[in-house]
Amino acid sequence: MKTIKFHRSDCGVEVLLNVLIGDDVKASYLDTDTYNTDYFEIVIFKKVKGTLILNQQKISLTDNSVIFISPFQKRKWQLDAEDLDFTVLVFQEGFLNDFFSDKLFAYRMLYFYQLNYPLDMPISLVEIDKICSLLSEIKVELVSPKPDSSHIIRSLTYYLLQKFNREYAFQNKLSLENAENNYAYQYKLLLELHIRDHQRIDDYVKLLGVSRISINAAVKKQFNVTATHLLKQRLLFEIKNYLIHSGKTVGEIAFELHFSEPNHLMRFFKAQTGMTTGQFYSNYQNGIFS
Repeated sequence: MKTIKFHRSDCGVEVLLNVLIGDDVKASYLDTDTYNTDYFEIVIFKKVKGTLILNQQKISLTDNSVIFISPFQKRKWQLDAEDLDFTVLVFQEGFLNDFFSDKLFAYRMLYFYQLNYPLDMPISLVEIDKICSLLSEIKVELVSPKPDSSHIIRSLTYYLLQKFNREYAFQNKLSLENAENNYAYQYKLLLELHIRDHQRIDDYVKLLGVSRISINAAVKKQFNVTATHLLKQRLLFEIKNYLIHSGKTVGEIAFELHFSEPNHLMRFFKAQTGMTTGQFYSNYQNGIFS
Protein backbone atom coordinates (compact mmCIF):
# COMPACT_ATOMS: atom_id res chain seq x y z
CA MET A 1 0.00 0.00 0.00
CA LYS A 2 1.24 3.45 -0.90
CA THR A 3 2.17 5.88 1.89
CA ILE A 4 2.23 9.53 0.83
CA LYS A 5 4.82 11.50 2.78
CA PHE A 6 4.80 15.17 3.61
CA HIS A 7 7.27 17.21 1.55
CA ARG A 8 8.58 20.23 3.39
CA SER A 9 9.92 21.65 0.12
CA ASP A 10 6.36 22.19 -1.11
CA CYS A 11 6.19 25.24 1.16
CA GLY A 12 7.95 28.57 1.02
CA VAL A 13 8.22 28.56 4.81
CA GLU A 14 10.12 25.82 6.60
CA VAL A 15 7.16 24.41 8.52
CA LEU A 16 5.57 20.98 8.46
CA LEU A 17 2.27 22.35 7.16
CA ASN A 18 0.67 23.17 3.84
CA VAL A 19 -2.64 24.28 2.33
CA LEU A 20 -3.62 22.39 -0.81
CA ILE A 21 -6.05 23.93 -3.29
CA GLY A 22 -8.48 21.40 -4.73
CA ASP A 23 -7.88 22.29 -8.38
CA ASP A 24 -4.14 21.69 -7.90
CA VAL A 25 -4.47 18.26 -6.29
CA LYS A 26 -7.76 17.02 -7.77
CA ALA A 27 -6.08 14.17 -9.65
CA SER A 28 -4.76 12.67 -6.40
CA TYR A 29 -8.22 12.68 -4.83
CA LEU A 30 -9.82 11.16 -7.91
CA ASP A 31 -7.44 8.20 -7.65
CA THR A 32 -9.42 5.27 -6.26
CA ASP A 33 -6.45 3.34 -4.86
CA THR A 34 -6.24 2.74 -1.11
CA TYR A 35 -3.39 4.65 0.53
CA ASN A 36 -2.33 6.39 3.72
CA THR A 37 -0.20 9.39 4.67
CA ASP A 38 2.31 10.30 7.36
CA TYR A 39 0.48 13.55 8.17
CA PHE A 40 -2.82 14.89 9.46
CA GLU A 41 -5.30 15.94 6.82
CA ILE A 42 -8.40 18.12 7.16
CA VAL A 43 -10.43 18.28 3.95
CA ILE A 44 -12.97 21.08 3.61
CA PHE A 45 -15.58 20.41 0.92
CA LYS A 46 -17.71 23.18 -0.51
CA LYS A 47 -18.97 20.92 -3.30
CA VAL A 48 -18.62 17.15 -3.48
CA LYS A 49 -20.37 13.99 -4.63
CA GLY A 50 -19.09 10.55 -3.73
CA THR A 51 -17.87 8.45 -0.84
CA LEU A 52 -14.82 7.91 1.32
CA ILE A 53 -13.84 4.65 2.95
CA LEU A 54 -11.93 5.67 6.08
CA ASN A 55 -11.27 3.85 9.34
CA GLN A 56 -13.31 0.94 7.94
CA GLN A 57 -16.25 3.36 7.69
CA LYS A 58 -18.00 4.32 4.48
CA ILE A 59 -18.76 8.05 4.56
CA SER A 60 -21.24 9.57 2.12
CA LEU A 61 -19.70 12.94 1.33
CA THR A 62 -21.88 16.06 1.26
CA ASP A 63 -21.47 19.72 0.36
CA ASN A 64 -20.28 22.04 3.14
CA SER A 65 -18.57 19.41 5.24
CA VAL A 66 -15.21 18.65 6.80
CA ILE A 67 -13.33 15.34 6.97
CA PHE A 68 -10.72 14.67 9.67
CA ILE A 69 -7.98 12.16 8.84
CA SER A 70 -5.16 11.14 11.19
CA PRO A 71 -1.73 9.86 10.11
CA PHE A 72 -1.58 6.38 8.59
CA GLN A 73 -5.35 5.93 8.48
CA LYS A 74 -6.13 4.04 5.31
CA ARG A 75 -8.52 5.72 2.93
CA LYS A 76 -10.11 5.18 -0.46
CA TRP A 77 -11.77 8.07 -2.28
CA GLN A 78 -14.57 7.63 -4.80
CA LEU A 79 -15.36 11.15 -5.99
CA ASP A 80 -17.31 12.59 -8.89
CA ALA A 81 -14.95 14.83 -10.86
CA GLU A 82 -17.76 17.24 -11.74
CA ASP A 83 -18.66 20.11 -9.42
CA LEU A 84 -15.84 19.32 -6.99
CA ASP A 85 -14.61 22.22 -4.84
CA PHE A 86 -12.37 21.62 -1.83
CA THR A 87 -9.37 22.81 0.15
CA VAL A 88 -7.05 20.70 2.31
CA LEU A 89 -5.01 21.58 5.40
CA VAL A 90 -2.15 19.11 5.93
CA PHE A 91 0.49 19.02 8.64
CA GLN A 92 2.72 16.61 10.49
CA GLU A 93 2.56 16.08 14.23
CA GLY A 94 5.97 17.74 14.43
CA PHE A 95 4.33 21.02 13.45
CA LEU A 96 2.02 20.79 16.47
CA ASN A 97 4.85 19.79 18.79
CA ASP A 98 7.22 22.51 17.55
CA PHE A 99 4.72 25.35 17.47
CA PHE A 100 2.45 24.61 20.41
CA SER A 101 4.93 23.02 22.86
CA ASP A 102 2.31 20.44 23.78
CA LYS A 103 3.08 16.80 22.98
CA LEU A 104 -0.56 15.87 23.59
CA PHE A 105 -2.11 18.60 21.42
CA ALA A 106 -3.28 16.24 18.66
CA TYR A 107 -4.90 13.97 21.24
CA ARG A 108 -6.81 16.89 22.76
CA MET A 109 -8.48 17.49 19.40
CA LEU A 110 -11.53 15.26 19.65
CA TYR A 111 -11.69 14.55 15.92
CA PHE A 112 -8.18 13.04 15.61
CA TYR A 113 -7.61 9.35 16.39
CA GLN A 114 -11.36 9.08 16.83
CA LEU A 115 -12.98 5.62 16.85
CA ASN A 116 -16.35 6.25 18.50
CA TYR A 117 -17.75 9.31 16.72
CA PRO A 118 -18.00 10.42 13.07
CA LEU A 119 -14.90 11.51 11.17
CA ASP A 120 -16.93 13.95 9.10
CA MET A 121 -18.81 17.05 10.21
CA PRO A 122 -21.31 19.32 8.45
CA ILE A 123 -20.52 23.03 8.52
CA SER A 124 -22.70 25.94 7.39
CA LEU A 125 -21.82 27.65 4.11
CA VAL A 126 -21.06 30.86 6.02
CA GLU A 127 -18.57 29.04 8.25
CA ILE A 128 -17.06 27.19 5.28
CA ASP A 129 -16.38 30.55 3.61
CA LYS A 130 -14.71 31.85 6.79
CA ILE A 131 -12.56 28.73 7.03
CA CYS A 132 -11.49 28.93 3.39
CA SER A 133 -10.65 32.60 3.82
CA LEU A 134 -8.35 31.79 6.75
CA LEU A 135 -6.75 28.94 4.79
CA SER A 136 -6.13 31.37 1.94
CA GLU A 137 -4.32 33.66 4.38
CA ILE A 138 -2.15 30.77 5.52
CA LYS A 139 -1.38 29.87 1.90
CA VAL A 140 -0.24 33.42 1.16
CA GLU A 141 2.15 33.30 4.11
CA LEU A 142 3.50 29.95 2.89
CA VAL A 143 4.20 30.97 -0.70
CA SER A 144 5.24 34.59 -0.04
CA PRO A 145 6.88 34.38 3.37
CA LYS A 146 7.89 37.35 5.50
CA PRO A 147 9.96 37.39 8.72
CA ASP A 148 6.85 36.97 10.86
CA SER A 149 5.04 34.46 8.62
CA SER A 150 5.61 31.51 10.95
CA HIS A 151 3.84 33.35 13.78
CA ILE A 152 0.82 34.14 11.62
CA ILE A 153 0.66 30.56 10.33
CA ARG A 154 0.82 29.24 13.88
CA SER A 155 -1.89 31.54 15.21
CA LEU A 156 -4.31 30.97 12.32
CA THR A 157 -3.82 27.20 12.44
CA TYR A 158 -4.32 27.11 16.20
CA TYR A 159 -7.52 29.13 15.82
CA LEU A 160 -8.88 26.84 13.11
CA LEU A 161 -8.09 23.62 14.97
CA GLN A 162 -9.72 24.89 18.14
CA LYS A 163 -12.80 26.15 16.26
CA PHE A 164 -13.17 22.74 14.65
CA ASN A 165 -12.79 21.13 18.06
CA ARG A 166 -15.49 23.33 19.61
CA GLU A 167 -17.95 22.58 16.82
CA TYR A 168 -17.12 18.85 16.82
CA ALA A 169 -17.69 18.70 20.58
CA PHE A 170 -21.01 20.54 20.23
CA GLN A 171 -22.30 18.31 17.43
CA ASN A 172 -21.30 15.10 19.21
CA LYS A 173 -22.17 16.24 22.76
CA LEU A 174 -18.61 15.87 24.03
CA SER A 175 -16.93 17.77 26.84
CA LEU A 176 -14.65 20.71 26.17
CA GLU A 177 -13.68 21.14 29.80
CA ASN A 178 -9.97 21.15 30.43
CA ALA A 179 -8.96 17.98 32.20
CA GLU A 180 -7.60 18.40 35.70
CA ASN A 181 -4.83 16.04 34.62
CA ASN A 182 -3.57 14.63 31.32
CA TYR A 183 -4.38 10.98 32.06
CA ALA A 184 -7.11 10.69 29.41
CA TYR A 185 -4.94 12.15 26.66
CA GLN A 186 -1.84 10.26 27.78
CA TYR A 187 -3.87 7.06 27.74
CA LYS A 188 -5.08 7.78 24.21
CA LEU A 189 -1.51 8.45 23.08
CA LEU A 190 -0.23 5.25 24.71
CA LEU A 191 -2.94 3.23 22.95
CA GLU A 192 -1.67 4.52 19.62
CA LEU A 193 1.92 3.67 20.51
CA HIS A 194 1.49 0.31 22.25
CA ILE A 195 -1.76 -1.40 21.20
CA ARG A 196 0.13 -4.06 19.23
CA ASP A 197 2.01 -5.11 22.35
CA HIS A 198 -0.29 -4.28 25.27
CA GLN A 199 -3.99 -5.17 25.39
CA ARG A 200 -4.71 -5.06 29.13
CA ILE A 201 -5.68 -2.05 31.20
CA ASP A 202 -3.11 -3.10 33.81
CA ASP A 203 -0.36 -2.61 31.20
CA TYR A 204 -1.38 1.05 30.83
CA VAL A 205 -1.73 1.48 34.58
CA LYS A 206 1.97 0.59 34.81
CA LEU A 207 2.94 2.79 31.87
CA LEU A 208 1.11 5.80 33.32
CA GLY A 209 1.99 5.10 36.93
CA VAL A 210 -1.52 5.84 38.21
CA SER A 211 -4.41 3.71 39.42
CA ARG A 212 -6.92 2.01 37.16
CA ILE A 213 -9.67 4.05 38.86
CA SER A 214 -7.88 7.31 37.99
CA ILE A 215 -7.46 6.34 34.33
CA ASN A 216 -11.06 5.23 33.99
CA ALA A 217 -12.43 8.36 35.66
CA ALA A 218 -10.34 10.63 33.43
CA VAL A 219 -11.29 8.80 30.23
CA LYS A 220 -14.97 8.67 31.16
CA LYS A 221 -15.05 12.40 31.90
CA GLN A 222 -13.16 13.44 28.77
CA PHE A 223 -14.39 10.98 26.12
CA ASN A 224 -17.68 9.73 27.60
CA VAL A 225 -16.61 6.07 27.38
CA THR A 226 -14.76 3.77 29.76
CA ALA A 227 -11.03 3.14 29.47
CA THR A 228 -11.78 -0.52 28.74
CA HIS A 229 -14.12 0.43 25.91
CA LEU A 230 -11.49 2.72 24.38
CA LEU A 231 -8.88 -0.04 24.56
CA LYS A 232 -11.18 -2.67 23.04
CA GLN A 233 -12.22 -0.34 20.23
CA ARG A 234 -8.60 0.48 19.43
CA LEU A 235 -7.61 -3.20 19.45
CA LEU A 236 -10.61 -4.09 17.30
CA PHE A 237 -9.63 -1.37 14.84
CA GLU A 238 -6.12 -2.82 14.65
CA ILE A 239 -7.41 -6.34 13.99
CA LYS A 240 -9.74 -5.08 11.25
CA ASN A 241 -6.86 -3.22 9.63
CA TYR A 242 -4.79 -6.39 9.60
CA LEU A 243 -7.68 -8.44 8.17
CA ILE A 244 -8.36 -5.95 5.38
CA HIS A 245 -4.90 -4.81 4.39
CA SER A 246 -2.14 -7.15 5.61
CA GLY A 247 -2.84 -10.37 3.73
CA LYS A 248 -1.95 -12.26 6.91
CA THR A 249 -3.87 -15.24 8.27
CA VAL A 250 -5.80 -14.99 11.53
CA GLY A 251 -3.05 -17.05 13.16
CA GLU A 252 -0.37 -14.65 11.95
CA ILE A 253 -2.40 -11.64 13.13
CA ALA A 254 -2.88 -13.26 16.54
CA PHE A 255 0.88 -13.72 16.79
CA GLU A 256 1.54 -10.10 15.73
CA LEU A 257 -0.86 -8.82 18.40
CA HIS A 258 0.40 -11.17 21.12
CA PHE A 259 -2.79 -13.21 21.57
CA SER A 260 -1.83 -16.52 23.16
CA GLU A 261 -3.67 -18.38 20.39
CA PRO A 262 -5.82 -17.55 17.33
CA ASN A 263 -9.01 -18.76 19.05
CA HIS A 264 -8.66 -16.01 21.65
CA LEU A 265 -8.50 -13.37 18.92
CA MET A 266 -11.50 -14.87 17.15
CA ARG A 267 -13.55 -14.97 20.37
CA PHE A 268 -12.66 -11.34 21.11
CA PHE A 269 -13.62 -10.30 17.58
CA LYS A 270 -16.94 -12.16 17.70
CA ALA A 271 -17.79 -10.67 21.10
CA GLN A 272 -17.14 -7.12 19.85
CA THR A 273 -18.76 -7.34 16.40
CA GLY A 274 -21.17 -10.28 16.45
CA MET A 275 -19.34 -11.63 13.40
CA THR A 276 -16.53 -14.02 12.71
CA THR A 277 -13.37 -12.62 11.14
CA GLY A 278 -14.32 -14.42 7.91
CA GLN A 279 -17.79 -12.87 7.84
CA PHE A 280 -16.32 -9.41 8.45
CA TYR A 281 -13.80 -9.75 5.63
CA SER A 282 -16.43 -11.11 3.24
CA ASN A 283 -18.77 -8.23 4.06
CA TYR A 284 -15.98 -5.70 3.52
CA GLN A 285 -15.12 -7.23 0.14
CA ASN A 286 -18.78 -6.92 -0.83
CA GLY A 287 -19.01 -3.28 0.19
CA ILE A 288 -20.84 -3.89 3.47
CA PHE A 289 -19.37 -1.77 6.27
CA SER A 290 -20.22 -2.14 9.94
